[in-house]
This record gives sequence, structure tokens and C-alpha cells, in this order.
Amino acid sequence: MADPANASELRKLQTPIKERYREQPESALITLEAEGKLEEGISCSVDTGRALVQAGLHPGTGGDGSLACSGDMLLQALAACAGVTMRSVATSMGVEVSGSVHAEGDLDWRGTMAVDRDAPVGFKAIRMRFDIESDASEEELAALQEKTERYCVVLQTLASSPELSVSLQRS
Repeated sequence: MADPANASELRKLQTPIKERYREQPESALITLEAEGKLEEGISCSVDTGRALVQAGLHPGTGGDGSLACSGDMLLQALAACAGVTMRSVATSMGVEVSGSVHAEGDLDWRGTMAVDRDAPVGFKAIRMRFDIESDASEEELAALQEKTERYCVVLQTLASSPELSVSLQRS
């Protein structure tokens, strides 16, 4: 596979894919899946495709900190997606950029711990910050941020509150 580290290589990789999606819109529709296996104690293992991650309770809810917290994993997914999206957009724009992405979110454990019925369950606020180094102009950086926000799958999913459904089945 060609290295998409520059704009022409990225275009070369993506042009036939984009053409197929324009000609056959149904080919662009996919379903991504994740599966977790309920484990001993209060934990669940998730295969990320690169490693097996065992998730459990956050120390704020009774965990000992040895297992991954799913809230942290959500923020990590946001940071990863935004970082990859920014690098892709920067490559397409011909802009050199380096640095980091920081995602943080505010939780009120009273909601998830059933201490206060009026306390929210889940993140009340999420903030993302890019700490970058670049010789790009302010206009280019503004466009880079706007396009990164627009095309980041995880960010847009969180922002749009997609239709959700939950079911329970016996094995």
C-alpha cells in the first residue's frame, strides 16, 4: 500500500474509492461492529483489532484503576479519530502540522451510581483541544480545524446524537 503521507499519494488512494461511492452510493454504507465479552468480576473484554482491552469500573465508582474505563475509552476514541482526521485533512491541504489532541469530559458519578436521580448519567460536557505546531497561516489553520470537526466521525457522532437501540437476547 502506498504511504498516504503526502497529498498526491492520498488523492491517488482515495480517488477510486470516492468515484465508486459517487457511482454506487450503497457501497459507501457499512456497519462497524464491536463486541465485548462479559468477564469475571465486574469487567468486560473488548477486542480492538490490535489488542484486547479489559474494561472495568473507574476508581470513582469502586474500581481499583487496573482496568480501562469505558469513559476514558470514549475520549480516547475521540482524540484518535480527531487526530487521524486532522492529519488526513492537513495532508490533503498540503499543510505541515504536528502536535497533540487532548479530549476531556465532565462526569457526575452520582448519576451512574444511582445516588441522585436528577444527576445526569454520562458526560455533561466534552472539550477537545489541539496543541499544534505549524508554519501554516491563521486562515489555513482555521480551515484545518473546521474541516477536521466536519469530517471527524466520532466528533460528529457525539454531536448529532444518532438513533440508538438496545436489545437483550438470551444465548
